[in-house]
Amino acid sequence: MYVCGATVQGIPHIGHVRGALNYDVLRRWLVHSGLDVLMVRNVTDIDDKILTKAADAGRPWWEWAATHERAFEDAYTALGCLPPSIAPRATGHVTQMIELMRRLIDKGHAYAEGGDVYFAVNSFDGYGALSGQRLDEVQQGETLAEGKRDPRDFTLWKGSKPGEPSWPTPWGSGRPGWHLECSAMATTYLGAEFDIHGGGVDLVFPHHENERAQSNAAGDPFARFWLHNAWVTLSGEKMSKSLGNVVSIPEMLRRYRAVELRYYLIQPHYRSTIEYSDAALSESAQGYRRVEQFLRRVAGSAGEVHIGRLPAEFTAALDDDLGTPQAFAVLHNTVRDGNAALDAADSAKALELAETVRAMTDVLGLDPLSEQWAEVGGSSEAKALDTLIEGMLAARQQARKDKDFARADAIRDQLTAAGIAVEDTPNGPLWTVRD
Repeated sequence: MYVCGATVQGIPHIGHVRGALNYDVLRRWLVHSGLDVLMVRNVTDIDDKILTKAADAGRPWWEWAATHERAFEDAYTALGCLPPSIAPRATGHVTQMIELMRRLIDKGHAYAEGGDVYFAVNSFDGYGALSGQRLDEVQQGETLAEGKRDPRDFTLWKGSKPGEPSWPTPWGSGRPGWHLECSAMATTYLGAEFDIHGGGVDLVFPHHENERAQSNAAGDPFARFWLHNAWVTLSGEKMSKSLGNVVSIPEMLRRYRAVELRYYLIQPHYRSTIEYSDAALSESAQGYRRVEQFLRRVAGSAGEVHIGRLPAEFTAALDDDLGTPQAFAVLHNTVRDGNAALDAADSAKALELAETVRAMTDVLGLDPLSEQWAEVGGSSEAKALDTLIEGMLAARQQARKDKDFARADAIRDQLTAAGIAVEDTPNGPLWTVRD
């Protein structure tokens, strides 16, 4: 798998990480299905926007890129993404880019003019097959740059400009074009042909169309399958820094637990747009807490809940174009049946269903009983609530030991009035927020 990663120009927002989470679920499912997965997720660390923002901030471009690369990695890790097999940087693969340009020039698909190198779109008959673009309607760039022979041609290499970083090539010093980077990095690590190429739907044209064209024209079969995740929108517009409607990951993680944000972003189908709102995220977080509370109820009475087998319906859902909405429906139906079994004092049935729930959440990277999520703190609000309730429960336990049952009952009544249900188990009291 090759996944187009971040252009590290700023702090990541939930629109950035949605794709990373979608492809993380896909990778987990492929591994669970018995496949050995190599996953490459690149870092674009040289770009017009990086140079502009670094200059505006009075900071070196490389330091600006490295700082925000770390911010993205922190976000991926916090949200439970498995680390990629490798995360190559564009600036580390100029040698491979030069070789790819040389192959294209030798085959008549590219040309050098004034230090720039362009791909000649009209030389490749298959252009437009991925995105559905008509060749006579394509123009790449707002104006016809000097030396560019056709407005449809796109830049492989940008000639150096004063004050900008540059690397030497046989056609002059400069820096790589965006499309060239990914073709070079994908084939360096995955070979001339590989299975899956993923990215956001906004990358279909021109980025992925251009990647495919230059790679195929050079003689590489390139990606067998292309996957594109949809946007996260706010007020109907794609979430982006330029629109100023950013919901940053650091800000979100001050308000919600990382596992709840992961749950929210992977539940919809990867090809479906998510219209973000605080209300929708809060509702989704409650959905995760229902799963979590069920497992903790069973663990409190049974002592341990192992990871069981996946239901056939869950497997079928993920096998069908990674159908997470259907998979989540199976998950919640199982939780509902498990709670019913608990209410009916059928502990054996409840334990069996809890093991099935753990199996499903494990595949999705959401297992509430895993060390990963058990050790990760939540939002400040969640931590405050947990501290208050645990303190009240400790006071109640002490009152019961002191045989002050009136005080113990009064504390329980306070919790009940606040919507907190308390269940006494052999391993101590468990609390849940009632619907």
